[in-house]
Amino acid sequence: MGFRCGIVGLPNVGKSTLFNALTETQAAQAANYPFCTIEPNVGQVGVPDPRLDKLAEIAGSQKIIPTQLGFVDIAGLVRGASKGEGLGNQFLGNIREVDAIVHVLRCFEDDDIQHVENKVDPVSDADTVETELMLSDLESLEKRVPAAQKKATQGDKEAKVAASVLGQALELLREGKPARLTVPKDEDEARVFAQAQLLTAKPVLYVCNVDEESAATGNAFSEKVFAKAKAEGANAVIVSAAIEADLVGMDPAERIEFLGELGLHETGLARIIRSGYELLHLLTYFTVGPKEARAWTVHAGAKAPDAAGEIHSDMQRGFIRAETMAFDDFVSLGGETACRDAGKLRQEGKEYVVKDGDILHFKFNV
Repeated sequence: MGFRCGIVGLPNVGKSTLFNALTETQAAQAANYPFCTIEPNVGQVGVPDPRLDKLAEIAGSQKIIPTQLGFVDIAGLVRGASKGEGLGNQFLGNIREVDAIVHVLRCFEDDDIQHVENKVDPVSDADTVETELMLSDLESLEKRVPAAQKKATQGDKEAKVAASVLGQALELLREGKPARLTVPKDEDEARVFAQAQLLTAKPVLYVCNVDEESAATGNAFSEKVFAKAKAEGANAVIVSAAIEADLVGMDPAERIEFLGELGLHETGLARIIRSGYELLHLLTYFTVGPKEARAWTVHAGAKAPDAAGEIHSDMQRGFIRAETMAFDDFVSLGGETACRDAGKLRQEGKEYVVKDGDILHFKFNV
């Protein structure tokens, strides 16, 4: 399933440049003026995973199919967006459709690039955007919660659930805190809370867009962002959008050499993906055979039938069992036959919880 990230931030912080680099396209216009992005740009990226290449090599797979990560480049938000300033309301709606928010923050000085508030202060920028998201959620819940409370007094069970969990979120927002701090007390509340699609309920990954010289170590601006992320229980990564743009079009060997010269061991895309998976509690399993080696994404805690459902709903509906091998066993022993002979191929049932790196083959009947 991968996941879908909305790239947000103030105008001219490097969102579209980063989007173009990550998706290796020129789909998003990038220019030095506010609201360069009008319609949200969408791109799909194959998630790099060296384990998949190794499995394909051992199995002699003809095709390698990575799992997909979606990026949505959303227009720059400005102060007053929740009230329609700039292009605000249109794009607040785009954020509701994503799984996580990748919040790009300007962590570099450059007199040639205009800042919408005429200063470089990434923490203040982050607070500006978060405030607009909170105001939008607050406006929404101040209408929905009283309506749910009224229905709850009339005995509507669903309304009682909504009044409870959304009422908690409303109180947090009134205190100037994001809705993601809401703690649903049971599965029903968790379901209703998720269905509400609150903007500040989305998990956040802060991306510190630094200059090339700071890409390996960060700088004073990024240090402040990391401190903010730690205090909020969010994630943060350091990326240079300029470097990522330079990587586009290079072959793998050139990339490794170029990154090494800069003191980097991996691309910004890899750092964003790893942090995103951690943020959303995702893991990867594989299917491997002579035709193809393929990566699939599921939520941590997913059981074998759920994993089968990522391939096809019929496989989940008619699930019988999953033939399971660990990645390390498959590699060290040299493939499926060797795993079977060594007793490392297990038969797992419906209650099996999938582990990161599992190699699964599903038996099903419909």
